[in-house]
Amino acid sequence: MSRALIIVDVQNDFCEGGSLPVEGGAATAAAISEYLDTHYQQFDHIVATQDWHVEPGSHFSDTPDWVDSWPPHCRAGSKGAELHPDLDVEYIQAYFRKGQFTAAYSGFEGVLAPEDEVPTGELTPGGAPALEADEDALGLDDWLQSHGVEDVVVVGIATDYCVKATALDAVQAGYAVTVIGDLTAGIADDLADTYAELEENGVELSQG
Repeated sequence: MSRALIIVDVQNDFCEGGSLPVEGGAATAAAISEYLDTHYQQFDHIVATQDWHVEPGSHFSDTPDWVDSWPPHCRAGSKGAELHPDLDVEYIQAYFRKGQFTAAYSGFEGVLAPEDEVPTGELTPGGAPALEADEDALGLDDWLQSHGVEDVVVVGIATDYCVKATALDAVQAGYAVTVIGDLTAGIADDLADTYAELEENGVELSQG
């Protein structure tokens, strides 16, 4: 059985100093890096997701309701969309970008990033971010299946939004799913309802 770690949205805009910061985001980036240093051999594959917005419609708002609409964040090719510098990308094999033209919380809505763009979102000389949807781009589920993955572990930001959505979609797709709570950062002060929903849907919770 092949096992994969999915690192969700550990990006500058979701950490302290970003446009949509989650408290503890930077510490989560560092904690994931420390975890990778000692546990990377437990995974056959390690991937990361990125919010990568071009024109996501009503997902962006100058007067957000903080439920369905949010301040602009993680614009494609921007500094805010880059992975946080405290996240060590050494072991990450593939990057999946989501939300180009709509709201997208789950990593399973993401598509494989072009190989000529470095993982931080910076551009190769003379390059430009993809501003049109690539209908032929490989999605996360197809990528995992093509690599024989059956078991996934999910970490990242934010526990009660993109981490939760990714974990629930993974269950629906037939994977055995674990969320490591200590390697996530949440928006809500109390994440009990989020953890309960995850467990009710078959997600195993671990603290590290």
